[in-house]
Amino acid sequence: MFTDRVTIQLAAGKGGNGVVAWRREKFIPKGGPCGGNGGKGGSVILEVDPQLFCLDHLRNRKMLKAENGASGGANDRQGRGGKELVIKVPCGTLVKDSQTGETLHDLVEPHQKVLLCQGGRGGIGNTFFKSPTNRAPNYCTPGREGQALRVEFELKLIADVGLVGFPNAGKSTLISALADINVKIAPYPFTTLQPNLGVIRREDHSRIFIADIPGIIEGAHRNKGLGFEFLRHIERTKLILFVLDASGVDGRHPLDDFKVLLAELNAYNSELLKRPYLVVLNKIDVEESEINIEEFLEGVLYDPSCLFQISAKESLGLKPLLETIKKIA
Repeated sequence: MFTDRVTIQLAAGKGGNGVVAWRREKFIPKGGPCGGNGGKGGSVILEVDPQLFCLDHLRNRKMLKAENGASGGANDRQGRGGKELVIKVPCGTLVKDSQTGETLHDLVEPHQKVLLCQGGRGGIGNTFFKSPTNRAPNYCTPGREGQALRVEFELKLIADVGLVGFPNAGKSTLISALADINVKIAPYPFTTLQPNLGVIRREDHSRIFIADIPGIIEGAHRNKGLGFEFLRHIERTKLILFVLDASGVDGRHPLDDFKVLLAELNAYNSELLKRPYLVVLNKIDVEESEINIEEFLEGVLYDPSCLFQISAKESLGLKPLLETIKKIA
């Protein structure tokens, strides 16, 4: 299961209590106070783990709490500090206050760490209240509570290229061909129910991350279909690939699909349309695609360098597309 949004109650550890204690050692008259301070409570820290790609490990966690500090001891011994709680999250995680919706942190760097909840301060033992005018203080202070926060973790995949298209347009087949990964492929809509992330390697061994976003339909920005839930995953992409079914086997026309996709992205976030994009007419191996492609070219003002006619299934026309992706992304 792909989890990209969770809400958790977080709490830092409580500081240990200070103690009241007295020295009662042989040959030491008027022993005096010797109560130690309590230890500091453990803090809650977030750390970005580049090996994680979703929030599945936090899906069933309702509350996470760091360790409390230990109370002080006699002979001025300070209590042990509580162990820090380190929560690992994937790159691209937004941390929001679930009460206000305010974004607290945007974690995009590998191994980045942030302090989310500060541990409580330890209490003071009676030995530290001793003074020339108060030689036998008979009181101490309790440890303070640690900070608590209810947060929402929202994952936005960090990918260089995002594939956008209607269900059954061939996005899964295309990402399998470009990135050489195995994803579920079937001849029916909504085969992909979660984003797939693949890697394209350049000749210099640098990597381009490519994400296949589950199918968008008309009204996706109003929470219809699956698109609304996953549209956030293309917000960080540098390049958008519109994958259109040129065959029209599902009764749709690629020109109509393209207009709907543009309208949905504009309704969701108009800034997305200011980014570089390529248009991919897929399934040219199907006989009906020729007429649909002619009508598409007549109905759209396009840059020839941004339009590609391919068959992901038959590996036709993929090389020019791949070279262009490597230049732009």
